[in-house]
Amino acid sequence: MDLMQPDMPVPGAEVEVLIVGGGPVGLTARALLERWGVRVLLVEKHRELSPFPRSRLVNVRSMEIFRQLELAERITAAAFAPEYGRIRFRDTLHAPDFATAAMIGVNAPVPESPAIGVVTSQDRLEPTLLGAAVSETRFGVELIGLAEEDESVVALLLDRRSGAESRVRAHYVLAADGANSTVRERLGIDTTGPGAVGRVTTVVFDADLDHWSARQPAGVYLTSQGSFLPLYPEGGWAWFVPTPEDTAGADWPRLVARSLGADVAVDVLRVQHWVVNAFVAERFRHGRILLAGDAAHAIPPAGGLGMNVGVADVHNLCWKLAGVLRGWAGSGLLDSYETERQPVAHRTLGQAVENSKLMFQVQDVRREQLRAGAEGTPDRIEPPWSEQYFAQLGLVLGVAYRSAAVLSDDGAPPEPSGTGTTYAPTAKPGHRMPHLWLTDGRSTLDALGAWFTLLTPAPTPWTPRATAPWPLRVEPLPDEHADLWGLGPQGALLVRPDGHIAARWSDGPPGDGTLHDALAAVTSG
Repeated sequence: MDLMQPDMPVPGAEVEVLIVGGGPVGLTARALLERWGVRVLLVEKHRELSPFPRSRLVNVRSMEIFRQLELAERITAAAFAPEYGRIRFRDTLHAPDFATAAMIGVNAPVPESPAIGVVTSQDRLEPTLLGAAVSETRFGVELIGLAEEDESVVALLLDRRSGAESRVRAHYVLAADGANSTVRERLGIDTTGPGAVGRVTTVVFDADLDHWSARQPAGVYLTSQGSFLPLYPEGGWAWFVPTPEDTAGADWPRLVARSLGADVAVDVLRVQHWVVNAFVAERFRHGRILLAGDAAHAIPPAGGLGMNVGVADVHNLCWKLAGVLRGWAGSGLLDSYETERQPVAHRTLGQAVENSKLMFQVQDVRREQLRAGAEGTPDRIEPPWSEQYFAQLGLVLGVAYRSAAVLSDDGAPPEPSGTGTTYAPTAKPGHRMPHLWLTDGRSTLDALGAWFTLLTPAPTPWTPRATAPWPLRVEPLPDEHADLWGLGPQGALLVRPDGHIAARWSDGPPGDGTLHDALAAVTSG
């Protein structure tokens, strides 16, 4: 998609938030901030949206966020059917499975969420995200300088087509410019973790492979000759393989055909070489500049976690930026972004590394079978993750925050509600609001939005008094849900705009100023 470039902002132009990076994370942040009426400029150094499939999995938590943005149906319409939510291990693409596992929360609905994840390609997702907002977006424009001042950040921008330079003044900068982040590098922020762990080539190609895959669909076919991924419901494939030493002289059509293990006509459309990175930034905030997505943490692709954790980053951050810019939150609230999201990044990186080990373990078992002479129909290999690989519901739904933006009701810090592969819903402060159906057919998650939500079985005692300037809505909670979550007839849950529980009162407000004081504390007011 080649986007026309209007004139660059005049020197000294001002915005509230400058977003650097036009991938899924930056585009999601743009849509979220626009809900709050925040003036945004997004710049992306490439001249168009990514033409490569890249990220492939939109997990159930990301789809909950996109549901709030009224994008879930459009994303699903362009995605694969749920039966593609599966990984299959084969010797070659046309061989039988020797192991398989479902992507839980993608291959079928789960009772813990009103949404369902999808297998789709990043080049299908990004246009939907781009169309979700009207805030100014400039492709082919690169950030080449930053200067922090007391009340703003001045960014120097370069139009890569015309060579013209311009300056933009922003209250805050949100850096979503990828693993090789220019912003992170300019700020001198170090990273921890293995760093570059491999080089991979993606080959996008057309070939008639339906007779090998139609009866047993999958989002990923992992073979000894690389990974094969169907790209779009109407056709197209990608081959992921370790980058060969001689990329310039590689005959990609021949290499793809040979890896398929059969005589197949292959039409190579695009080839991209990239580095698999694994790290977490030592800081997510530098004054008025904040890192998100791959700029803050690079996650290896095993398990499809990287883009999704970046979407959750900006869901956590954007309401805080809006609160500070609109005056109902203190600037100290932004400190909670790193406090809450950096531990999630470390945990996610650890899960991705573990996912890689599990995949290699299955392949090692198969190699042992072949060495033992198990040719032909392979023995079934029981996956070491017991059908929970790609599930990770404990990781994506069970995140628990501990910060000044969460008021503990028992003095104990919140703990993740499950392991990486299991999730136990809980209504304790710090956790994501559990999904349950309300009497009007909405989910409890549908009651949330660009406001704080007070869920209570007894709205009258909690009628908001003196809660300005905070945006707040009161939602009735069915008695059976209140009982399930340990709330008495006068109890209540205060839920943040990002869907995490900020406070819980089991038995009702202890005083007239309870709600006001809680909102003030949560927002560093």
